Amino acid sequence: MQRVLRAATALLVGWLVVMAGTGTAFAAGGNGPAATADHTKFKELDKDFQSGPEVTRACLGCHTEASTQVMHTQHWTWEFVNPKSKELVGKRHVVNNYCTSAVSNLHACTSCHIGYAGLTDKGGLSTDPERVDCLVCHDTTGSYRKPSGLNGNVFAKDVEMPPGSGNVIRGTNLKRIAQNVGKTSRQTCGSCHFFGGGGDGVKQGEMDSSLEEPDKNLDVHMNADGLNFTCATCHRTEGHAVPGSRYAPTAVDKDAAQMRGMTGERNPATCQSCHGQKPHKGEQAARLDNHSRVLACQTCHVPAMARGGVSTMLSWDWSTAGKRDEKGKPLSIRDDLGNPIYKGHKGTATFGDNVRPDYIWFNGDVEYTLPTEKIESTERPIYINRFLGSADDGRSKIWPIKTHVGKQPYDPVNKTLAVTQLAGANDTAYWTNLNWERAIAAGMKTAGLPFSGQVGFIETVSQWPVNHMVAPKEKTVGCSECHAKDGRLDKVEGIYIPGRDNIQWLDNAMKVLVALTLLGVLAHGVLRIFTSKKH
Repeated sequence: MQRVLRAATALLVGWLVVMAGTGTAFAAGGNGPAATADHTKFKELDKDFQSGPEVTRACLGCHTEASTQVMHTQHWTWEFVNPKSKELVGKRHVVNNYCTSAVSNLHACTSCHIGYAGLTDKGGLSTDPERVDCLVCHDTTGSYRKPSGLNGNVFAKDVEMPPGSGNVIRGTNLKRIAQNVGKTSRQTCGSCHFFGGGGDGVKQGEMDSSLEEPDKNLDVHMNADGLNFTCATCHRTEGHAVPGSRYAPTAVDKDAAQMRGMTGERNPATCQSCHGQKPHKGEQAARLDNHSRVLACQTCHVPAMARGGVSTMLSWDWSTAGKRDEKGKPLSIRDDLGNPIYKGHKGTATFGDNVRPDYIWFNGDVEYTLPTEKIESTERPIYINRFLGSADDGRSKIWPIKTHVGKQPYDPVNKTLAVTQLAGANDTAYWTNLNWERAIAAGMKTAGLPFSGQVGFIETVSQWPVNHMVAPKEKTVGCSECHAKDGRLDKVEGIYIPGRDNIQWLDNAMKVLVALTLLGVLAHGVLRIFTSKKH
């Protein structure tokens, strides 16, 4: 039965690839048939909308259950219950080592929330169905933007913000966008996910704007002139719930290839859900398939991050912030590629291109350091999130990850990571002038946490799984890059890797055998010389 399913899956995937490649009867991405409705003909959308919720009200006239579905997803709640620790984690509860916290900077952070003031200033959730933002995911015009500082809201007309500042936020043509909605795309998903952490490619090293229209060398699946996968091709969505989360990633998938369209508990965004457990072809197939028992597919097939011309951030040191230029404004320094390596109101940062990932054992479990937890020692970096796994737990594979190093404020008296307010109504006081005491006091108050009034800085580490920017098979990681001293897997413990490792007693035994052999040859030669003289 498994063979039949595999054969049927291969035929179906092959047909989808052919149809997606030719563009026949398929929308961009090869995800399904072209739209059956022309929204420009809907009279409900033929009006000049004055607000986002007004558009959503019109959408709900037909898509009656959409808001209810969205409000039960992680995209809306920004929450996740860790199945191992049972801790409630998410953007509203954890601290990161970028801008440190979302809960205290919601006016800015919610420019990537799928709601109009969907998250309140206290981090609570709106239950008003008209607060769901349909356009942020379904815009096809490329013109929809949610300005920072407006708590996820959009304006239909030009607005000066703040009043009297001279800074004008251009109004959005909501009618045009509403009449041109469609399926999600790399652009709509990327409008948030490509720009996490404060800039293009900053947070995740293998997700940036270069994936909007990538070629085959950058990503074989999303290749705009080839398979043209959208995000939803792999992250197949049901009831607006998008599978595949960094809070609970699937590190090991031991099942066979899954028939597209099947539902269930399995994550459809794993490599194995399409390629199965024996994906390789040719003379080396058996050897390579044997490697995949230990290595995640990404370990070989994503040789480097930030390969599309957009740099990714590798470290952020907040402790150096505060320097100003000759005009008294926050100092700004950029490298030759235009990356902001120093900003007076942010501190020092480092960036990289074509960055080799780090490699660790990972079983899917993630351990978080929450702002309520005590930090007993500052001698070693604190892991904001730590990927767990080992060579002998039977649940792990060797994974590529991005490691981001930070140095951020904490409370040395209460021994907790600081929740800081760096954006919002008091940008001038908190962000530009960077008054740490005020910024932390306001942030901790929002989070409902105590603050001693003292500020220290602590080294931190965050880890990110590497999944995207899948290279063509000709450009995968070469054998010698791992099977060598000081190779890619040099720091991975618990496994014997030929070329990297050696067994000392066996090496010593071989040396003895070689020495004995040499002595035997010499002895034989000497005997031949003496015996030849007798004759």
